[in-house]
Amino acid sequence: QVQSVESGGGLVQTGGSLRLSCAASGRAFESGVVGWFRQAPGKEREFVAALSRRPVNAAYYAETAKGRFTISRENAKNTVDLQMNNLEPEDTAVYYCAILDGACSGYGCRDRRLYNYWGQGTQVTVSS
Repeated sequence: QVQSVESGGGLVQTGGSLRLSCAASGRAFESGVVGWFRQAPGKEREFVAALSRRPVNAAYYAETAKGRFTISRENAKNTVDLQMNNLEPEDTAVYYCAILDGACSGYGCRDRRLYNYWGQGTQVTVSS
């Protein structure tokens, strides 16, 4: 069993930045896929970004995140972070870290059904 813990959420004004962190341990976290998803009230949980190590090291982003968000593995902290810049009210949601114990590539990494382990989420609120 893998447990992931998200941190870094909060309240920010439009145009501001936040950095979310996902802390976990274990083989799946080290060699699998780590993704960030979000869920706004009344909406389905949606893909934001993912970091894959197999078959190649690659980062994948939702269209809404491209150019504004960056996912990265921080080895010194043993976390996978999501740097979010130029935030908009539409980014308001609970953000979840998810771990896929396996591999994916491209659009496959966006399918939340593939992910095995989920954190409890961290709230991000962007005020207008």
